[in-house]
Amino acid sequence: MNIVALCGVALIAAILSVTLKKHSPETSIIISIAAGIILLMAILSKIIPAVNQIQTLISNAGMSAEYAGILFKAVGICLICQFSADSCKDAGEAALASKVEFAGKIMILILALPLFEKISQIALSLINSRLQ
Repeated sequence: MNIVALCGVALIAAILSVTLKKHSPETSIIISIAAGIILLMAILSKIIPAVNQIQTLISNAGMSAEYAGILFKAVGICLICQFSADSCKDAGEAALASKVEFAGKIMILILALPLFEKISQIALSLINSRLQ
């Protein structure tokens, strides 16, 4: 599905959603979320070559595959939380949307703890080698 088709799906869904919002708000929200899922799935199917290329770059740079895993998980958390928060905002639940965004930030922080640990170990080893 190319970008024109994706935009067409989004515009049609938006028109249907706005049209139905007055008479059936529940259906309007379902149309919005369904269209978002369709768009997300179409985009995710196109991202696989980019993911493969990033993995190749990371392995060529001599970095651990663990770091690539953390990177991809963090991006996944961002995408899922953004989609969920936007859906909550569309449903008129701004407070719930902000909680989803906060939860995503905390999950990324937890996910990145091994990186912080590794960076602190490297910094300490550099400081210790300087002192000796």
